[in-house]
Amino acid sequence: MANKSIELPNFITVRELSEMMGVSPIDVIKQLMTNGIMANINQEIDFDTAAIVAEEMGFEAVSEAEVVVEEEEDISAQPVWKQVLAGEDAANLQPRPPVVTMLGHVDHGKTSLLDVIRETNVQSGEAGGITQHIGAYQVEKDGHLITFLDTPGHEAFTAMRARGAQATDIAILVVAADDGVMPQTREAADHARAAGVPIIVAMNKIDLPTANPPMVMQQLSEIGLVPDEWDGDTMVIPVSAKENLGIDDLLEAILLVAEDLNPRANPKARPTGTVLEARMERGQGVMATLLVQNGTLRQGDTLLIGEHYGRIKAMYDFQGNKVKEAGPSTPVSASGLNGMPEAGDQFQTVKDERTARKRVAELKSQQQVQSNGRGGISLEDFFSRLEEGEEKTLNLVVKADVQGSLEPIITSLEKMSDENEEVSLEILHAGTGNITEGDVMLASASQAVILGFNTTVDPIAKNAANSEGVEIKTYNIIYKLFEDVEKAMKGMLAPTYEEVVIGRAEVREVFRIRSVGVIAGCYMRTGEARRNAYARVIRGGDLLHEARISSLKHLQENVREVRQGFEFGVGVEGFQKFQPGDIIEFFVTKKVVVE
Repeated sequence: MANKSIELPNFITVRELSEMMGVSPIDVIKQLMTNGIMANINQEIDFDTAAIVAEEMGFEAVSEAEVVVEEEEDISAQPVWKQVLAGEDAANLQPRPPVVTMLGHVDHGKTSLLDVIRETNVQSGEAGGITQHIGAYQVEKDGHLITFLDTPGHEAFTAMRARGAQATDIAILVVAADDGVMPQTREAADHARAAGVPIIVAMNKIDLPTANPPMVMQQLSEIGLVPDEWDGDTMVIPVSAKENLGIDDLLEAILLVAEDLNPRANPKARPTGTVLEARMERGQGVMATLLVQNGTLRQGDTLLIGEHYGRIKAMYDFQGNKVKEAGPSTPVSASGLNGMPEAGDQFQTVKDERTARKRVAELKSQQQVQSNGRGGISLEDFFSRLEEGEEKTLNLVVKADVQGSLEPIITSLEKMSDENEEVSLEILHAGTGNITEGDVMLASASQAVILGFNTTVDPIAKNAANSEGVEIKTYNIIYKLFEDVEKAMKGMLAPTYEEVVIGRAEVREVFRIRSVGVIAGCYMRTGEARRNAYARVIRGGDLLHEARISSLKHLQENVREVRQGFEFGVGVEGFQKFQPGDIIEFFVTKKVVVE
């Protein structure tokens, strides 16, 4: 008969191991002693030792470390579209077009590049009677579709993430070949990295006589985007929106990255996706631009978007043509909603408007609870959050008055992270100047804390932080900043406990009481016994049993504690074979406080 398989962590206590195998802790301790290891019931043993014991007791031990890593990657580290598909049958999944967003400095030609791609690849001709620009469009390259989102900038990109959406598969970072990496370029790169999406660099304006590609590649390397030409993993594509150069190369790069990502969806699932924008159209009412991420959206479906709902009266594609349905990665503009949703809201479909109204009523009743759960996190919150099993990474957005202050702060924070094996610091963005609304939205979307040194908070950013629940901490003394971060990191460490023996008693008599069980009549030799403590029963130097105290009595009365010199009766969970002369050792576990 094959051994039963059990998953074990890197470290486990003797008690936990015995519970997992369903055997007595005494048997586990005996097995450890057979292998030359002395351990008590609350002592931790490593995986290799636990595996040997488990194998000798008829179990096959498997390390759960790999399983945990896979679970973290599947749930927290993967883009939202993969989370949506977690419950889908792989047989139902089909390839879908990649969704691309362009980010970068405002003067580096992002809009011009988008226009050139659209004009070159989108079929000519317009139809319908509505505004043609719907914030998204599709182009074709070598028989493959690519969906582009025309967002105003990385602030809007991150604002959508703060609302629970992540519509983008790939980010294109536009950098001018003459200007190079600017502060806004660095911000855009940080926002894309925080979203966990791959970055392709489009080096624009290479036609200019002042273009300096080697300088740009050096600056990209300095912000962690090492070009593939320099043995890095970032594709840098030279382009010119003005001269229409390199556009095909950029589209090919997108398809190459998409091939690695393998974006998929189930066209037959219930449609879900993200609101890209919403506006009022004369004669149409509310028009919402939607990106379908799973399933197929059809005219006549009833949409539910937060507190807003409505039956789709008409749908239009990015060219203004009326369409009856839209599959995964397809942007459409839909009419029929009773209100104006916000960019980043998630949409779903329900059976009918009656169902939608019921869901909205339920949502409003929970709204306060949900709003309290949004946004960032405070340094003081980390300990309680991590006791619930959340990952041990403290995300930070750091702003300082000048570069001379910022660099030593970043260096010191990175050193603190390297020196701490259990907790890591992730600096999502570091820059100079005031704390802005963009910083707040990044922190909100990434569960981060904002640290400012000798800098102020913009009034708009302050209001955004209050509404998003983001903590901003500002300092004018640098060691105080490090002290607070260090305390937060220590608070994030998994608590360690130690045993403290609080008393020893001798068993004088043994009583059997109906409906209670066996009680040991004892004399308290030293210290004290407490009702909430643990007890070890020792006979002739051998440990017989260890468990919680089930009852503690003095003169027939239940008591919380018994002190030295008194006689009392005690019951121990799961043990009844007391004998006169046995020693009962009482102990408690206390959390070790990190100074």
